[in-house]
Amino acid sequence: MRVRVRGTSMAPALPDGSFVLVDPRAYRSRPPEPGDVVLARHPYVRDLCLVKRVAEVARQGRVALVGDCAEASTDSRDFGAVGLDHVLGRVVLRLSP
Repeated sequence: MRVRVRGTSMAPALPDGSFVLVDPRAYRSRPPEPGDVVLARHPYVRDLCLVKRVAEVARQGRVALVGDCAEASTDSRDFGAVGLDHVLGRVVLRLSP
């Protein structure tokens, strides 16, 4: 699926307005790994999806997500780790700036 990045939380790797390609099947056979960039549902804001980097995967099936630009990011440093069920797929390609 194609997703547009909004905001500067993943800059400079994914600047505001970038389009990314997300593989929704990436984690069917394995969990995310630290360093992966993923699309995930926000834990508290309905219908809001986030593009973030996986910082840590805990044994309890939770994933810590962070933005590359910490001062511009709302992420696990604010809302804590999210369940694996919140991870919708892995970003596999940046399509445009």
